[in-house]
Amino acid sequence: MRIVDLKNNQTDRIRQIALLLKESFHGQCPDYECLEDAEKKVISSFDDHEISRVALDDDDSVLGWVAGIRQYSGHVYELDPLVVKKNTQGRGIGKALVEDFERLVAQRGAQTIWLGTDDENDSTNLSACNLYPDVLNKARNIALRDGCAHPFRFYQKLGFVVVGVLPDANGEGKPDIYMAKKVKRGV
Repeated sequence: MRIVDLKNNQTDRIRQIALLLKESFHGQCPDYECLEDAEKKVISSFDDHEISRVALDDDDSVLGWVAGIRQYSGHVYELDPLVVKKNTQGRGIGKALVEDFERLVAQRGAQTIWLGTDDENDSTNLSACNLYPDVLNKARNIALRDGCAHPFRFYQKLGFVVVGVLPDANGEGKPDIYMAKKVKRGV
C-alpha cells in the first residue's frame, strides 16, 4: 500500500472514492446516497480541503481516502472525511491514512486535529436520548451500546479524545461527537 496526493484530474480515483463513500456511509449520510452526489462531494473537496490523500494497493485501486480543511489560521485542521474500503477495514489502512494526515499537518505547523463523528444509528449512549442540560458530563461518559460499533473507538486508539457533542445535530437524538488530538511533532 502507498499513500499519495489525490489530484482533481484523477477521474478514476475520484469515482472509486465516490463508490467507497456511497457504500461506507449508506443510510448515514445523505450527501453520499447517490453515486453522482458522492462524486460531486469529492470533486468539491478540492475547493476547500487543503489535504487530500488516497491509499492505493499495488494495482492502483483505491483502498481509502482522507482529506482535511485548514482552520484557525492553520493552527487546526479538520479531518473530513476518512473512508476505507469495507473489505479491507481492520488492516491498518485507516490508521496509516490518519498518521499520514497528522504528519502533513505537523509539517504545516498545526497544533490540533479535530473531527466530527456522527451517531445516527444509536451506537453510543449519547444517541436516542436528550443530552440536555448536562451535555458535557454525558459526553465524558460516552460508551458503546451492547453489540454496536462506532468510529469514536477507532479514533480513541489513535489518541483522539472527545472534546464535545452537538446534540440533535442530525435530528432528534442523533448527535455529532467532536474529537480532537494534539499534533505530534516529528511524526
